Amino acid sequence: MKSIIEKLTPYLKKVFNHLHESPEISWEETETTNYIKELFKQKDCKISPFENTTGLTIEVGKGKPVIAIRADIDALWQEVNGRFQANHSCGHDAHMTIVIGTLLTILENGSPENATFKFIFQPAEEKGTGALAFVDNGVADDVDYLYGMHLRPMEELKNGRFAPAIGHGAARFIQGEIQGDDAHGARPHLNGNAIQIGAELVQHLNNIQINPMVPHSIKMTSFHAGGKSANIIPGNATFSIDVRAQTNEVMNLLSEKVEQIVAMLANMHQVSITTSTGANVAAAVLDDDAINVMREAISESVGEENLEPVITTTGGDDFHFYTIKRPNIKATMLAIGCDLEPGLHHPNMAFNHEVIPKAVEILTRALYKTAKINQ
Repeated sequence: MKSIIEKLTPYLKKVFNHLHESPEISWEETETTNYIKELFKQKDCKISPFENTTGLTIEVGKGKPVIAIRADIDALWQEVNGRFQANHSCGHDAHMTIVIGTLLTILENGSPENATFKFIFQPAEEKGTGALAFVDNGVADDVDYLYGMHLRPMEELKNGRFAPAIGHGAARFIQGEIQGDDAHGARPHLNGNAIQIGAELVQHLNNIQINPMVPHSIKMTSFHAGGKSANIIPGNATFSIDVRAQTNEVMNLLSEKVEQIVAMLANMHQVSITTSTGANVAAAVLDDDAINVMREAISESVGEENLEPVITTTGGDDFHFYTIKRPNIKATMLAIGCDLEPGLHHPNMAFNHEVIPKAVEILTRALYKTAKINQ
Protein backbone atom coordinates (compact mmCIF):
# COMPACT_ATOMS: atom_id res chain seq x y z
CA MET A 1 0.00 0.00 0.00
CA LYS A 2 2.78 2.44 0.90
CA SER A 3 4.45 1.98 -2.50
CA ILE A 4 1.18 2.73 -4.27
CA ILE A 5 0.66 5.90 -2.25
CA GLU A 6 4.26 7.01 -2.85
CA LYS A 7 3.71 6.56 -6.58
CA LEU A 8 0.45 8.54 -6.40
CA THR A 9 1.83 11.44 -4.34
CA PRO A 10 3.09 13.61 -7.25
CA TYR A 11 -0.27 13.16 -8.97
CA LEU A 12 -2.14 14.09 -5.78
CA LYS A 13 -0.12 17.30 -5.58
CA LYS A 14 -1.49 18.24 -9.01
CA VAL A 15 -5.00 17.33 -7.92
CA PHE A 16 -4.70 19.48 -4.81
CA ASN A 17 -3.32 22.44 -6.75
CA HIS A 18 -6.23 22.28 -9.20
CA LEU A 19 -8.83 22.09 -6.44
CA HIS A 20 -7.14 24.84 -4.42
CA GLU A 21 -7.04 27.16 -7.41
CA SER A 22 -10.65 26.41 -8.46
CA PRO A 23 -12.78 27.00 -5.34
CA GLU A 24 -16.57 27.12 -5.57
CA ILE A 25 -18.98 28.19 -2.85
CA SER A 26 -21.77 26.08 -1.37
CA TRP A 27 -24.34 24.71 -3.84
CA GLU A 28 -22.31 26.08 -6.77
CA GLU A 29 -19.66 23.32 -6.90
CA THR A 30 -20.49 22.40 -10.51
CA GLU A 31 -16.97 22.40 -11.93
CA THR A 32 -15.61 20.66 -8.83
CA THR A 33 -18.19 17.89 -9.28
CA ASN A 34 -17.35 17.54 -12.98
CA TYR A 35 -13.61 17.48 -12.27
CA ILE A 36 -13.93 14.61 -9.79
CA LYS A 37 -16.23 12.74 -12.15
CA GLU A 38 -13.72 13.08 -14.99
CA LEU A 39 -10.91 11.72 -12.80
CA PHE A 40 -12.70 8.40 -12.45
CA LYS A 41 -14.88 7.98 -15.54
CA GLN A 42 -12.40 5.52 -17.08
CA LYS A 43 -11.91 3.62 -13.81
CA ASP A 44 -13.62 0.43 -12.62
CA CYS A 45 -16.13 2.08 -10.32
CA LYS A 46 -19.76 3.22 -10.16
CA ILE A 47 -20.16 7.00 -10.43
CA SER A 48 -23.48 8.50 -9.27
CA PRO A 49 -24.08 12.25 -9.77
CA PHE A 50 -27.36 13.91 -8.77
CA GLU A 51 -29.98 15.73 -10.84
CA ASN A 52 -31.04 18.07 -8.04
CA THR A 53 -27.73 18.99 -6.43
CA THR A 54 -24.00 19.24 -6.91
CA GLY A 55 -21.71 16.54 -5.54
CA LEU A 56 -21.55 12.82 -6.33
CA THR A 57 -20.85 9.39 -4.92
CA ILE A 58 -18.46 6.75 -6.27
CA GLU A 59 -18.63 3.06 -5.30
CA VAL A 60 -16.22 0.14 -5.60
CA GLY A 61 -16.67 -3.45 -4.47
CA LYS A 62 -20.00 -5.14 -3.82
CA GLY A 63 -22.17 -6.41 -1.02
CA LYS A 64 -22.37 -5.62 2.67
CA PRO A 65 -21.21 -3.92 4.76
CA VAL A 66 -21.27 -0.57 3.02
CA ILE A 67 -18.34 1.48 4.32
CA ALA A 68 -18.40 5.14 3.34
CA ILE A 69 -15.96 8.02 3.49
CA ARG A 70 -17.00 11.65 3.05
CA ALA A 71 -15.19 14.67 1.63
CA ASP A 72 -16.73 18.15 1.77
CA ILE A 73 -16.23 19.98 -1.52
CA ASP A 74 -17.34 23.61 -1.03
CA ALA A 75 -15.28 26.73 -0.34
CA LEU A 76 -15.94 29.82 1.77
CA TRP A 77 -16.80 33.26 0.42
CA GLN A 78 -14.52 35.79 2.07
CA GLU A 79 -12.29 38.81 1.60
CA VAL A 80 -8.79 37.82 0.48
CA ASN A 81 -6.23 40.59 0.01
CA GLY A 82 -8.95 43.22 -0.35
CA ARG A 83 -11.19 41.25 -2.72
CA PHE A 84 -14.16 38.99 -1.96
CA GLN A 85 -13.86 35.56 -3.55
CA ALA A 86 -14.37 31.84 -3.06
CA ASN A 87 -11.52 30.50 -0.94
CA HIS A 88 -10.53 27.09 0.43
CA SER A 89 -9.54 28.32 3.89
CA CYS A 90 -11.15 25.41 5.74
CA GLY A 91 -9.14 22.61 4.14
CA HIS A 92 -11.81 21.11 1.92
CA ASP A 93 -9.37 21.07 -0.99
CA ALA A 94 -7.16 18.81 1.15
CA HIS A 95 -10.11 16.65 2.22
CA MET A 96 -11.09 16.06 -1.41
CA THR A 97 -7.50 15.24 -2.33
CA ILE A 98 -7.22 12.74 0.52
CA VAL A 99 -10.42 10.95 -0.42
CA ILE A 100 -9.46 10.94 -4.11
CA GLY A 101 -6.10 9.47 -3.09
CA THR A 102 -7.81 6.83 -0.97
CA LEU A 103 -10.05 5.79 -3.85
CA LEU A 104 -7.13 5.66 -6.31
CA THR A 105 -5.11 3.56 -3.83
CA ILE A 106 -7.96 1.06 -3.45
CA LEU A 107 -8.49 0.84 -7.21
CA GLU A 108 -4.78 0.09 -7.60
CA ASN A 109 -4.47 -2.21 -4.59
CA GLY A 110 -7.73 -4.09 -5.07
CA SER A 111 -11.40 -3.56 -4.28
CA PRO A 112 -13.00 -5.54 -1.45
CA GLU A 113 -14.74 -8.80 -2.35
CA ASN A 114 -17.38 -8.81 0.37
CA ALA A 115 -17.97 -5.12 1.03
CA THR A 116 -18.82 -1.90 -0.76
CA PHE A 117 -16.69 1.20 -0.35
CA LYS A 118 -18.73 4.36 -0.98
CA PHE A 119 -16.92 7.68 -1.55
CA ILE A 120 -19.16 10.67 -0.81
CA PHE A 121 -18.22 14.06 -2.28
CA GLN A 122 -20.67 16.32 -0.48
CA PRO A 123 -21.53 19.97 -1.21
CA ALA A 124 -22.44 22.81 1.15
CA GLU A 125 -20.80 21.77 4.41
CA GLU A 126 -20.12 25.45 5.12
CA LYS A 127 -23.86 26.14 4.93
CA GLY A 128 -24.57 23.23 7.29
CA THR A 129 -27.14 21.87 4.82
CA GLY A 130 -25.21 19.58 2.45
CA ALA A 131 -25.30 16.46 4.62
CA LEU A 132 -29.04 16.82 5.18
CA ALA A 133 -29.61 17.13 1.44
CA PHE A 134 -27.56 13.98 0.82
CA VAL A 135 -29.52 12.13 3.51
CA ASP A 136 -32.73 13.19 1.77
CA ASN A 137 -31.28 11.84 -1.50
CA GLY A 138 -30.78 8.44 0.11
CA VAL A 139 -26.98 8.57 0.17
CA ALA A 140 -26.78 7.19 3.71
CA ASP A 141 -29.63 4.66 3.53
CA ASP A 142 -27.37 1.65 2.96
CA VAL A 143 -24.30 2.88 4.88
CA ASP A 144 -23.06 0.83 7.87
CA TYR A 145 -19.83 2.72 8.66
CA LEU A 146 -18.93 6.31 7.80
CA TYR A 147 -15.55 8.02 8.06
CA GLY A 148 -14.66 11.68 7.65
CA MET A 149 -11.63 13.85 8.29
CA HIS A 150 -10.63 17.43 9.05
CA LEU A 151 -7.38 19.36 9.19
CA ARG A 152 -6.80 20.73 12.70
CA PRO A 153 -5.21 24.02 13.81
CA MET A 154 -1.75 23.97 15.42
CA GLU A 155 -3.17 24.71 18.88
CA GLU A 156 -5.30 21.54 18.71
CA LEU A 157 -2.92 19.02 17.12
CA LYS A 158 0.79 19.01 16.31
CA ASN A 159 2.06 18.35 12.81
CA GLY A 160 2.14 14.67 11.89
CA ARG A 161 -0.11 13.67 14.80
CA PHE A 162 -3.55 12.17 14.30
CA ALA A 163 -6.58 11.60 16.53
CA PRO A 164 -9.26 8.95 15.89
CA ALA A 165 -12.23 11.24 16.46
CA ILE A 166 -13.28 14.89 16.61
CA GLY A 167 -15.88 15.82 19.22
CA HIS A 168 -17.39 18.76 17.40
CA GLY A 169 -19.85 21.04 19.11
CA ALA A 170 -23.18 22.25 17.75
CA ALA A 171 -23.54 25.54 15.87
CA ARG A 172 -26.66 27.48 14.97
CA PHE A 173 -27.00 30.81 13.13
CA ILE A 174 -30.12 32.83 13.92
CA GLN A 175 -31.24 35.72 11.72
CA GLY A 176 -33.64 38.30 13.13
CA GLU A 177 -35.61 41.36 12.11
CA ILE A 178 -37.03 44.15 14.26
CA GLN A 179 -40.04 45.82 12.63
CA GLY A 180 -41.46 49.07 13.95
CA ASP A 181 -41.89 52.70 12.93
CA ASP A 182 -39.36 55.50 12.57
CA ALA A 183 -39.73 58.59 14.76
CA HIS A 184 -38.35 62.13 14.93
CA GLY A 185 -35.18 62.47 17.00
CA ALA A 186 -36.97 64.97 19.27
CA ARG A 187 -39.83 62.54 20.03
CA PRO A 188 -38.33 59.26 21.33
CA HIS A 189 -41.59 58.38 23.10
CA LEU A 190 -43.32 57.77 19.77
CA ASN A 191 -41.50 54.58 18.77
CA GLY A 192 -39.37 51.72 19.90
CA ASN A 193 -35.75 52.57 19.05
CA ALA A 194 -34.47 49.53 17.14
CA ILE A 195 -30.88 50.30 18.16
CA GLN A 196 -31.85 50.43 21.82
CA ILE A 197 -33.78 47.17 21.45
CA GLY A 198 -30.70 45.62 19.84
CA ALA A 199 -28.53 46.79 22.74
CA GLU A 200 -30.96 45.28 25.22
CA LEU A 201 -30.94 42.05 23.23
CA VAL A 202 -27.15 41.89 23.50
CA GLN A 203 -27.34 42.48 27.26
CA HIS A 204 -29.93 39.77 27.78
CA LEU A 205 -27.92 37.31 25.67
CA ASN A 206 -24.94 38.03 27.91
CA ASN A 207 -27.08 37.33 30.98
CA ILE A 208 -28.03 33.80 29.92
CA GLN A 209 -26.81 31.30 32.51
CA ILE A 210 -26.15 27.72 31.37
CA ASN A 211 -24.17 24.97 33.10
CA PRO A 212 -20.56 26.22 32.84
CA MET A 213 -19.29 22.64 32.72
CA VAL A 214 -20.57 22.43 29.14
CA PRO A 215 -18.67 24.77 26.76
CA HIS A 216 -21.00 27.21 25.00
CA SER A 217 -21.24 30.75 23.69
CA ILE A 218 -23.90 33.04 22.27
CA LYS A 219 -23.23 36.45 20.70
CA MET A 220 -24.61 38.92 18.17
CA THR A 221 -22.45 38.93 15.02
CA SER A 222 -24.22 41.58 12.95
CA PHE A 223 -26.66 44.45 13.50
CA HIS A 224 -27.92 46.95 10.94
CA ALA A 225 -30.21 49.91 11.67
CA GLY A 226 -30.62 53.54 10.69
CA GLY A 227 -29.53 55.52 7.67
CA LYS A 228 -27.87 58.79 6.72
CA SER A 229 -30.32 61.03 8.57
CA ALA A 230 -29.07 61.44 12.13
CA ASN A 231 -32.36 62.95 13.37
CA ILE A 232 -34.43 59.83 12.68
CA ILE A 233 -34.84 57.18 15.39
CA PRO A 234 -34.93 53.91 13.43
CA GLY A 235 -37.76 51.50 14.03
CA ASN A 236 -36.37 48.69 11.91
CA ALA A 237 -33.22 46.59 12.13
CA THR A 238 -31.77 43.24 11.15
CA PHE A 239 -29.39 41.15 13.23
CA SER A 240 -27.59 37.81 13.37
CA ILE A 241 -26.77 35.63 16.38
CA ASP A 242 -24.10 32.92 16.43
CA VAL A 243 -24.81 30.13 18.94
CA ARG A 244 -22.31 27.40 19.91
CA ALA A 245 -22.63 24.49 22.35
CA GLN A 246 -20.71 21.30 22.98
CA THR A 247 -23.90 19.24 23.22
CA ASN A 248 -27.15 19.23 21.28
CA GLU A 249 -29.09 19.47 24.57
CA VAL A 250 -27.41 22.75 25.56
CA MET A 251 -27.86 24.08 22.01
CA ASN A 252 -31.62 23.51 22.27
CA LEU A 253 -31.69 25.21 25.68
CA LEU A 254 -29.82 28.27 24.36
CA SER A 255 -32.20 28.52 21.40
CA GLU A 256 -35.19 28.42 23.75
CA LYS A 257 -33.65 31.26 25.78
CA VAL A 258 -33.28 33.36 22.61
CA GLU A 259 -36.96 32.82 21.76
CA GLN A 260 -37.98 33.86 25.27
CA ILE A 261 -35.84 37.01 25.20
CA VAL A 262 -37.10 38.02 21.75
CA ALA A 263 -40.74 37.57 22.82
CA MET A 264 -40.16 39.61 25.99
CA LEU A 265 -38.50 42.52 24.15
CA ALA A 266 -41.14 42.55 21.41
CA ASN A 267 -43.90 42.75 24.02
CA MET A 268 -42.14 45.40 26.14
CA HIS A 269 -41.38 47.72 23.20
CA GLN A 270 -44.53 46.95 21.19
CA VAL A 271 -42.66 45.96 18.04
CA SER A 272 -42.47 42.84 15.92
CA ILE A 273 -39.30 40.75 16.23
CA THR A 274 -39.08 37.69 13.99
CA THR A 275 -36.29 35.13 13.85
CA SER A 276 -35.31 32.29 11.56
CA THR A 277 -32.58 29.65 11.71
CA GLY A 278 -29.93 29.57 9.00
CA ALA A 279 -27.17 26.98 9.33
CA ASN A 280 -27.88 24.45 12.04
CA VAL A 281 -25.00 22.07 12.70
CA ALA A 282 -25.40 19.27 15.23
CA ALA A 283 -22.85 18.21 17.83
CA ALA A 284 -20.86 15.04 17.21
CA VAL A 285 -22.41 11.60 17.60
CA LEU A 286 -19.45 9.22 17.50
CA ASP A 287 -19.18 5.44 17.71
CA ASP A 288 -16.67 3.47 19.78
CA ASP A 289 -16.29 0.70 17.17
CA ALA A 290 -15.47 3.19 14.40
CA ILE A 291 -13.10 5.06 16.72
CA ASN A 292 -11.27 1.85 17.58
CA VAL A 293 -10.81 1.02 13.89
CA MET A 294 -9.43 4.50 13.24
CA ARG A 295 -7.17 4.29 16.28
CA GLU A 296 -5.65 1.03 14.99
CA ALA A 297 -5.30 2.44 11.47
CA ILE A 298 -3.36 5.43 12.82
CA SER A 299 -1.01 3.28 14.91
CA GLU A 300 -0.30 0.87 12.05
CA SER A 301 0.22 3.64 9.50
CA VAL A 302 2.26 6.30 11.33
CA GLY A 303 3.16 4.68 14.64
CA GLU A 304 1.56 4.76 18.06
CA GLU A 305 3.78 7.69 19.02
CA ASN A 306 1.78 9.83 16.57
CA LEU A 307 -1.61 8.73 17.92
CA GLU A 308 -3.42 11.32 20.05
CA PRO A 309 -6.62 11.05 22.15
CA VAL A 310 -10.01 12.08 20.82
CA ILE A 311 -10.14 15.85 20.24
CA THR A 312 -12.91 18.05 21.64
CA THR A 313 -13.45 21.29 19.73
CA THR A 314 -16.05 24.05 19.73
CA GLY A 315 -16.15 24.08 15.93
CA GLY A 316 -18.95 22.31 14.08
CA ASP A 317 -19.42 20.09 11.03
CA ASP A 318 -22.57 18.89 9.29
CA PHE A 319 -20.95 15.42 9.00
CA HIS A 320 -22.76 14.48 12.21
CA PHE A 321 -26.20 14.81 10.64
CA TYR A 322 -25.59 11.48 8.93
CA THR A 323 -25.52 9.66 12.27
CA ILE A 324 -28.30 11.76 13.80
CA LYS A 325 -30.62 11.06 10.87
CA ARG A 326 -29.45 7.45 10.49
CA PRO A 327 -28.59 6.26 14.04
CA ASN A 328 -27.55 2.81 12.81
CA ILE A 329 -24.42 4.27 11.16
CA LYS A 330 -21.14 3.84 13.03
CA ALA A 331 -19.06 6.96 12.38
CA THR A 332 -15.99 8.96 13.31
CA MET A 333 -13.77 11.70 11.87
CA LEU A 334 -9.98 11.56 11.56
CA ALA A 335 -8.26 14.61 13.07
CA ILE A 336 -5.18 15.61 11.06
CA GLY A 337 -2.31 17.61 12.58
CA CYS A 338 -0.59 19.59 9.84
CA ASP A 339 0.94 22.85 11.15
CA LEU A 340 -2.25 24.67 10.13
CA GLU A 341 -1.92 28.42 10.68
CA PRO A 342 -2.95 31.18 11.32
CA GLY A 343 -6.22 29.28 11.76
CA LEU A 344 -9.24 27.74 10.06
CA HIS A 345 -11.24 30.27 8.01
CA HIS A 346 -8.34 32.72 7.98
CA PRO A 347 -8.08 34.00 4.37
CA ASN A 348 -4.40 33.04 4.24
CA MET A 349 -4.71 29.66 5.95
CA ALA A 350 -1.80 27.34 5.15
CA PHE A 351 -0.77 23.83 6.21
CA ASN A 352 1.93 21.21 5.67
CA HIS A 353 0.93 19.27 2.55
CA GLU A 354 3.12 16.31 3.54
CA VAL A 355 0.27 15.00 5.70
CA ILE A 356 -1.90 14.25 2.66
CA PRO A 357 -0.30 10.88 1.74
CA LYS A 358 -0.18 9.94 5.44
CA ALA A 359 -3.90 10.61 5.78
CA VAL A 360 -4.54 8.61 2.60
CA GLU A 361 -2.76 5.62 4.14
CA ILE A 362 -4.66 5.88 7.43
CA LEU A 363 -8.07 6.11 5.79
CA THR A 364 -7.33 3.40 3.24
CA ARG A 365 -6.25 1.11 6.06
CA ALA A 366 -9.37 2.02 8.06
CA LEU A 367 -11.62 1.02 5.14
CA TYR A 368 -9.89 -2.32 4.64
CA LYS A 369 -9.87 -3.06 8.39
CA THR A 370 -13.58 -2.28 8.67
CA ALA A 371 -14.37 -4.64 5.78
CA LYS A 372 -12.26 -7.39 7.33
CA ILE A 373 -13.79 -7.27 10.83
CA ASN A 374 -17.30 -7.41 9.36
CA GLN A 375 -16.78 -10.50 7.20
